[in-house]
Amino acid sequence: MALAQIRETVSVADYLDGEEVAAERHEYLAGEVHAMSGASARHNLICGNLFAALDRAAALQRHLAGGPCRVFMADLKVRLSVNEEDFFYYPDIMVACNPADQASHFRTQPSVLVEVMSPSTERIDRREKLFAYRTLDSLREYVLIGQDNPEVVAYVRTENQWSTQRPQPDDVLTLPSLEFSLPVAELYRGTEGL
Repeated sequence: MALAQIRETVSVADYLDGEEVAAERHEYLAGEVHAMSGASARHNLICGNLFAALDRAAALQRHLAGGPCRVFMADLKVRLSVNEEDFFYYPDIMVACNPADQASHFRTQPSVLVEVMSPSTERIDRREKLFAYRTLDSLREYVLIGQDNPEVVAYVRTENQWSTQRPQPDDVLTLPSLEFSLPVAELYRGTEGL
């Protein structure tokens, strides 16, 4: 007879307290805590390129139109609930535009979430996170970016419908909710030879 494996669940409060002092980041999936691996130089450059472009656009929007959007990279969590279970993920890039959404270590109402896919995260990013993120009423775009090959997939919500855009390497990535466009080639700037 096989013994049942017993997993101890962690409360949300204990998880959040632990993350404040942890040397490495962890995601929280319905009571289970999972350590995250470090990012490659190529992953970091792609995130940095997109973050810089989004941050410039958000700063211009704030300056010209008083817009509330803020861009976050890597260390701010998104909190969501799926089937009454709590989940905390660390998206590579998050844009949050609701000024009432101001928790110090996470956001619950992001407008845009971006994941740069590595071989170890691609399956989770394409399936688990796609399902979970699309449950967020505030989310307008979820973008997947290939780390090792120039692939971009953008899931875009208009009304209550999701569509999929797959800009090619010589095309432009467009985020309609932010009125933002960037050539796909710019995402990969500086990654040659890595």
